[in-house]
Amino acid sequence: MPPSQDMTTALDPGLLDALQHQVAVFARRAEQTRLGGTGQLRNSMDRAAYLLLNRLDQEGPMGVKALAAGMGIDSSTVTRQVAPLVDTGLVKRASHPEDGRAVVLQLSQRGLARLEEVRASRRRLMVEVTEGWTPEEREAFCGLLTRFNTALSVRQSAHATGQAPTESGATGGGEGGTDGGAAPVS
Repeated sequence: MPPSQDMTTALDPGLLDALQHQVAVFARRAEQTRLGGTGQLRNSMDRAAYLLLNRLDQEGPMGVKALAAGMGIDSSTVTRQVAPLVDTGLVKRASHPEDGRAVVLQLSQRGLARLEEVRASRRRLMVEVTEGWTPEEREAFCGLLTRFNTALSVRQSAHATGQAPTESGATGGGEGGTDGGAAPVS
């Protein structure tokens, strides 16, 4: 359920303003740094491609509908985003192992190699950006960012289905904290 005006004003408006501003700055910086992490620009990969390849790597071959549902987006968007990945050989189409008439998408060897290259670059970026942080601070930040992403995902899913989000995230779905693993910057 969306917060009421009373609940929103009961919280510190200055802190909420600072939080929303920092989220906006984070989104801009995250978009800027996606162009390669560290090193050469050849390590760049757009956010949609990165998240799709990550999901296929983590969960294995799946159909467009399952991929779309898991990412909290519609099938036509996935189809549009997957097309260039298939054209460049990063993703391949294969027959479903149990139903040969159905098609599944799977990460190709080339796609896995490319994904690992981008992940390594982004890992180096995370090391660089969090230099001086303790392991506990990195864990706390990752945990809070995952929690924040999950809450946004639950809210979006609930909004799309007309359900009220629950504290436990029962409406589920969406990107949450699973697509990027411990590297939420995309």
